[in-house]
Amino acid sequence: MRASVIVFPGSNCDRDVAVALQRACGRRPNMVWHADVRLPESDLVVIPGGFSYGDYLRTGAVAARAPIMREVAAAAKKGVRILGICNGFQVLCETQLLPGVLLRNRDLKFICRTVELDVVNSDSDFTRNWKKGQKLRIPIAHGDGSYFADSGTLKSLNDNGRVALRYCDNPNGSLEDIAGIFSENRRILGLMPHPERAADPELGGSVDGAAVFKSLVQALA
Repeated sequence: MRASVIVFPGSNCDRDVAVALQRACGRRPNMVWHADVRLPESDLVVIPGGFSYGDYLRTGAVAARAPIMREVAAAAKKGVRILGICNGFQVLCETQLLPGVLLRNRDLKFICRTVELDVVNSDSDFTRNWKKGQKLRIPIAHGDGSYFADSGTLKSLNDNGRVALRYCDNPNGSLEDIAGIFSENRRILGLMPHPERAADPELGGSVDGAAVFKSLVQALA
């Protein structure tokens, strides 16, 4: 599996994702700088967590207009799998590769803790190693993680099996407890929890996040 990780000024989980990917497939991913204008041949592109451009304008808004994102959008149209984690989810919404927006948390506080999640859809290249209804424990770390979309978008997400994960105990006020969603073709996944932080037994705690990377390796090997 050929993977690329996009790196912005302020990314802070890019190396974590790279380690998780290499652990899963035995191959180091390309680390692609935001100002690059060419994306290496990739089966998977990951937009990692962090605070791209300091989130000074709006979460993910500046990153969405970085030169490399034109290449990411073009890759998405070709069917390349795209994974956006936390800030990466925000970037995907800002580029309109995924619908909706991530707003300030309900209590207007940054949240950093492990949460319980419910697997809504395991029929994708990202989630095939989980089971529908399975309960996961994966960390979150965000101040702007409350998912919002209009009623028509929410209906479409539900009707077409595009909700990937829901919070069991909603920590941030996301509508319908949504923690992660797919694109229409399920080749793009955006989620607020950090699977790369729950992928290595040496870190202690849950390793439920490792299944995302294992699933992708199986689908794209």
